[in-house]
Amino acid sequence: MKALKLIILPVIGFFSLFLQHCKEKKETGPQLIFKFKLDSTQVRLNNFGQPQPLPSGHAGQSPRFNGISAHYVEMTQNEFTQVGEGEVLFINEETTAGGDKAIRFDKEVIVADGETFLTVPLEAVAPGTYEYLRVSLAYQNYDVDLLASGYSLTGTVASFVGYNTYITSFKVKDSTVVVNGNRLQGYWAFETKNAPVPVPVQTGQAPGTTVVNPIFATSPVPNGSCLVTGAFSSPLVISGNETEDIVITVSVSINKSFEWVEVNTDGIWEPLAGETVVDMGLRGLIPMVN
Repeated sequence: MKALKLIILPVIGFFSLFLQHCKEKKETGPQLIFKFKLDSTQVRLNNFGQPQPLPSGHAGQSPRFNGISAHYVEMTQNEFTQVGEGEVLFINEETTAGGDKAIRFDKEVIVADGETFLTVPLEAVAPGTYEYLRVSLAYQNYDVDLLASGYSLTGTVASFVGYNTYITSFKVKDSTVVVNGNRLQGYWAFETKNAPVPVPVQTGQAPGTTVVNPIFATSPVPNGSCLVTGAFSSPLVISGNETEDIVITVSVSINKSFEWVEVNTDGIWEPLAGETVVDMGLRGLIPMVN
């Protein structure tokens, strides 16, 4: 996958520092608060925002999440607003320590389902009407079920879906993987502890990652990014005179987001039978204002 290349990133980085400065100055003022909701019942979409059942010969499961992080958050005015031209609220710290520009994994904020992942002072948000939210997901950690040698097992997946991530090391579940380099979108590691015989941590690269964008025709996202786009049910209006917090629940579809090619058509993931994982992308985003 190609790394995300946006000429606006230096400006975004400066803007992020400005937001942090504002937050430190006025923590008691009204805030714009973002929380994740991971929904296994939310409609499963394709890259273009259309409902998509599992393809013939494929199977999937809705993973049980341990944590998730975001790299980039932007609210946009309409379907014609290009990436970076809306209200950019956050971008995670990046580095070239591994060569090409990459997200710093050690600076990511990893949260559980229902937890706050971003807080921005409303005084730092430009007044206006916003119809869409873009969130670039960076990292997922979740448990999945599998069958191996006749045993029903549970495994943990660490999945890096950001455009490019600089990783020193990370923990899958109990085991630590040392990288000290960049890994492109789709890098993953898998660990299972309840197998009848010890199984070493497995790592690999997924061949594709679904990135839902219903306004792809008028506002495309860069290749290799995980910049998921979703529409507010009603446009969000920021007046600049808010006195109360605004809470946005970012509902993300995990409906059979862990997908593999079947060898035995039983709907159970059997990696030892050659059932290859083909997608770990999240399947849609709905921003809901509470």
